[in-house]
Amino acid sequence: MSTFRPKFFSCIKNYNFNLFCSDITAGIIVAVIALPLSIALAIASGVSPEKGLHTAIIAGFIISFLGGSSVQIGGPTGAFMVIVYGILTKYGLDGLIISTILAGIILVLMGILRLGKMMKFIPYPIITGFTSGIALVIFSTQVKDFLGLNIDNVPSEFIGKWQIYISNINNINWTSVALGIVSLLIIVLWPRINKTIPGSLVALIIATVLAYFFKLNVDTIGSKYGELSSAFPGAHIPALKLEVVKELIHPALTIAFLGGVESLLSAVVADGMTGEKHRSNTELIAQGLANIASGIFGGIPATGAIARTAANIKNGGTTPISGMVHAVVLLLIMLLFMPYAKLIPLCTLAAILMVVAYNMSQWREFKELLGTTKSDMFILLTTFALTVLIDLVMAIEVSVVLSSLLFMKRMADTTNVENLSSQLYKREKGIPNDTLMYEINGPFFFGAADKFKQAVDEIEDDIKVIILKMNNVPAMDATAFHELEGLYGSCIEHNTELILLGVQEQPYSVLEKAGFIHKIGEENMCKDLSEALEKAA
Repeated sequence: MSTFRPKFFSCIKNYNFNLFCSDITAGIIVAVIALPLSIALAIASGVSPEKGLHTAIIAGFIISFLGGSSVQIGGPTGAFMVIVYGILTKYGLDGLIISTILAGIILVLMGILRLGKMMKFIPYPIITGFTSGIALVIFSTQVKDFLGLNIDNVPSEFIGKWQIYISNINNINWTSVALGIVSLLIIVLWPRINKTIPGSLVALIIATVLAYFFKLNVDTIGSKYGELSSAFPGAHIPALKLEVVKELIHPALTIAFLGGVESLLSAVVADGMTGEKHRSNTELIAQGLANIASGIFGGIPATGAIARTAANIKNGGTTPISGMVHAVVLLLIMLLFMPYAKLIPLCTLAAILMVVAYNMSQWREFKELLGTTKSDMFILLTTFALTVLIDLVMAIEVSVVLSSLLFMKRMADTTNVENLSSQLYKREKGIPNDTLMYEINGPFFFGAADKFKQAVDEIEDDIKVIILKMNNVPAMDATAFHELEGLYGSCIEHNTELILLGVQEQPYSVLEKAGFIHKIGEENMCKDLSEALEKAA
C-alpha cells in the first residue's frame, strides 16, 4: 500500500552504531521527560496513573515503529485531557475504551483515504482557539489539587468548577500550596542549571522526598488511588453494541480530529528542526493503529507530542529507534518503580500540568490574531469560548461550519460578473450591437452563482449572440453549471446563440462530462475574442 510507508524501514537501511548511540541517549532522556507527564495527564484525565504509562509505552512504540516521521514521539497529551474526562464522566471506562478504538479506526481510514494533506486546511484561528481553550480548562482542573481542596465531586463545567473553588476558598491546604509553589519554581528555574534533565522530573523527585520524609500533610497518588500495579495490562475489548457505537461516534470523531491535527502539527515542527519531510498519510495510519492498541490494553488516546518530539531531536534522536527506546525505558521504569509512584504529591503533578497548560496556551499567537481580520478574530473567540464554556466537540463543529461559511463568503466576494457591453467597449473591440458580452472573474461556484444569475437574468429579443468570457475562471461547480444551463435555456427561447470564450481546464472538464459542450456545439467554444467575434458575425 503506497500510502503506508513507515519511516523506520527507510531509516534502518543506512543505520550504524553512531546513530544507535545517539538514539539510545535521546530515547532515555525523552522517557525521563515523559514519565511525570504521562502520570499527570492520566490522573487529570480521570483514569489511574498507570494508564498514562501504558499509553506512552504501547502507543509510543507503535507510533515510532510504524509512523511517517523519523523523530515523532507519541503518547498522551494535554489536548485529550478534556475530552477523555468528559467521556469517562458520561460513559465510564468501557465507553472511553470503545471511543479510543473507534478513533483509531477513523484515523486509519483517514490515512488510507489520503486525507493527511487535507488536515493543513484547518484554519489557524480554530487551532489556536481550541488549543488556548484547552489550556485554560487544563489549568482550571488542577486548581483543586494545587490548593489541596478537599472536594469530593468537582463539576465538569468550567464555571461550575470555579464556583465550587470559590465556595471552598477557606479550606485551602497551605502546605499543599507551598509544596506546589516550590514545584513550580523548580520546573521554571531548573533549565538555567541543567537543560538535559527535565525540571518536571526534578520537581517530582524533590517534592516526593520532602513530602515523605517530613510527613507533610498533602494528598498523594497513593492516598487517592491506593496501591499501583506494575504489571503489564491485559487485552480487553468491551462488548460492542450498535446503539453504544452510535452514541460514541461523536467523541471518537473528536479524538480522531484532535489526534490527526496534533500529530501532523508535531511532524511539521519536527520537519522544520531536522530538514526532513514526514509522510502524513503513513503518520495517520500509525496514529490510528496506536490508538486501537492503546484502547485494547486499557490506555487512553495518544498522538504526537510536540514538546517530547522537540526534546528527542535536541538530544540527538535521528531515527524511529529513539522513540522505540523511549517506550522500552518507560516499560522498565513501570515494572521496577511503579509502586513508589504512590508517594508523589498531587500538588506537584498539578504544578507540572499548570506549566503544560501555559506552554500550550499560545497566548502570543492568540494576541496576534486579535489584531487581524474581524472574521478570523470572530472564529478565534468563538472556538475559545465554546471550548471553555461548552465542550470541545461543539467548539470544533461550530467553528468549522462558521469558518466554511466565512470562506465561502470571501470567495463569493472575490468573484464578479461584469457586463462588457457598453457602447464604448463595443466600438473598441468591434462587437456588434446585437451581441452581449459578459466576463466572469474568479471561482464560479454556488457562492457566486447568484451574481451571475442577476447579471444575465433577462435577455432581450433583439440580442442575437451572448459571449461569456471565462478566461479568469479557474474552477466551477454544479450550482454554477446549473445557472449556465439556465442561461442556455433562455438563449434557446429567444433564439440567441451562446458562445463561451477562454474556458480553462477544470470548467471545460465539468462542461464536457455534463454533455454541455455537445449541446452548444464545439464550434461555440472559442479560444480568443477574435474567433468569438468571427463566430458572432
